[in-house]
Amino acid sequence: MSHVLEIKNITKKFGDFTAVELVSFNVEDGGFFSILGGSGCGKTTLLRVIAGFEKETEGELLIRGESMKGIPPEKRAVNIVFQNLALFPMMNVQKNVAFGLQRQKLPAKEVNTRVTEMLERVGLVGFEKKKVDDLSGGQRQRVAIARSLVLRPSILLLDEPLGALDRKLREHMKVELKILQKEIGTTFIYITHDQSEALVMSDKVAVMNEGRFEQLDTPKNLYKNPKTSFVAGFVGESNEFDVLSYADGKLTTKNGCNLVKPDLDFQPKKLFMRPEAFILNPSEGLHDIERMDMKIKAILFDGSNTKICAIINQSNDEVLISLPQNAQFEDLQEGDDLKVGIHRDDLKCYQD
Repeated sequence: MSHVLEIKNITKKFGDFTAVELVSFNVEDGGFFSILGGSGCGKTTLLRVIAGFEKETEGELLIRGESMKGIPPEKRAVNIVFQNLALFPMMNVQKNVAFGLQRQKLPAKEVNTRVTEMLERVGLVGFEKKKVDDLSGGQRQRVAIARSLVLRPSILLLDEPLGALDRKLREHMKVELKILQKEIGTTFIYITHDQSEALVMSDKVAVMNEGRFEQLDTPKNLYKNPKTSFVAGFVGESNEFDVLSYADGKLTTKNGCNLVKPDLDFQPKKLFMRPEAFILNPSEGLHDIERMDMKIKAILFDGSNTKICAIINQSNDEVLISLPQNAQFEDLQEGDDLKVGIHRDDLKCYQD
């Protein structure tokens, strides 16, 4: 599959401050690529460099093999959807979507045809004459996306587009955006601080930290095999421990928990364990399992999931344990003893 976007060692500085540093990646044509990171990590600056609103300090950016050096935003085959959507409240849906085409001075017949086709594709037939202020949050999102896609960009850039929505609508729009992108086939580059959005919707995700990519991978690999301690702690829930020592295949945490983790070729400083990796009452026949005695400190029920906050008896380390979906553990009580196991492969260790 061909690359619609190629980024080669892009650096962006503002005076002495480096917002983006030596970032390189490619995006496949028709893909859904997300850049995930916290506030100030450089993700929005990188998006603005791609769009042409910011000029890179160093490096090269190509769209469909063509260098964008000196190419202004309006000449690039990209369009952008901002968090605030920037719709025109005085215009109805049809005029909002037609705005960019009319600025290109296309014939009225072609404008009407393309607007009608796009409104069909985003599920807004029958809303043509409605003012945007009369629409729901999800409908406004679709108008903003239709207004961008009707211009037929090679890449659609989305800067935290679901950030202003309430949680229920945000969950609904994640599914809608994923389906819409697959149906239309336009390449999406999506900026977000929300790991759930990135993991659910994307083909590839880059985790960004302090101007650099920590890891670029599939959502599954990013979650299952984080390459750095930052990714392990940032993506998904995790129990994090400081490692005091490692010798002869044995780990000791700062608080005194002892675990076997053979064959490490480095001295780890951090240990991570996913809450769902724990096994309650592991059978004696299981191999390569680390077993721990714990005491339940609290039981956390949120409707669809149940978690246990427990203390490891030998060390007083506190851990969060996710119980299996639909499992029956009504007999568990605060203060109860627990026997818990975890596969050694699920003990994730890092030098940094």
